[in-house]
Amino acid sequence: MASIEIKDIKNNVVGSMDLSARFSMDGKGALMHEAVVSYLANQRQGTHATKTKGLVSGGGKKPWKQKHTGRARAGSSRSPLWRGGGTVFGPQPRDYSYELPKTARRTALFAAFSRKIKDGEVLVIEGIKFEEPRTKEMVSILKNLGLAGGSTLLIVSEVDRPVVLSARNIPGVSVVCAKDLNIYEVVSHTKVLVTKSAMEVLEARPI
Repeated sequence: MASIEIKDIKNNVVGSMDLSARFSMDGKGALMHEAVVSYLANQRQGTHATKTKGLVSGGGKKPWKQKHTGRARAGSSRSPLWRGGGTVFGPQPRDYSYELPKTARRTALFAAFSRKIKDGEVLVIEGIKFEEPRTKEMVSILKNLGLAGGSTLLIVSEVDRPVVLSARNIPGVSVVCAKDLNIYEVVSHTKVLVTKSAMEVLEARPI
């Protein structure tokens, strides 16, 4: 069973935490990729649309008679062959979303988290609390932990408005609740800062 250090906001080691096997997964690269692709596909609105010749306005009258003009036959001035005509096989509104099995999604999430831990990109802190929003204090904490100026994901156990407001204006920093964590947020940030209570929530999540 692996363990990880717990630090305070001044980067002093104050303890350690034993991690279950879910935080020691190896491989799963293909599953992680599929989970990220699924997440991004589910974010697409799919509202793109082009007009076919039946949707373009005008073109109701036959441009000229069928025969004896010396010109090619034409039934509409909104043919795809004409300037201003409709689009052939253009994109139409569609739903891109698809779901992976819950077990696959959860396994991919913990596999990504395990890789972050293995690479030394996860920091566990005892806790973080503000009475009111203090962006300067948040910047100071990140600087103490060696996370200033980078892409950092802060994982908390529950929504804490002062913490969220303190972090949201810092470039590259995102805040998420442990119960809402997904694989894309893990892999899209260079470092992960997680509170001890949030780690306990992650430990309790089913897999």
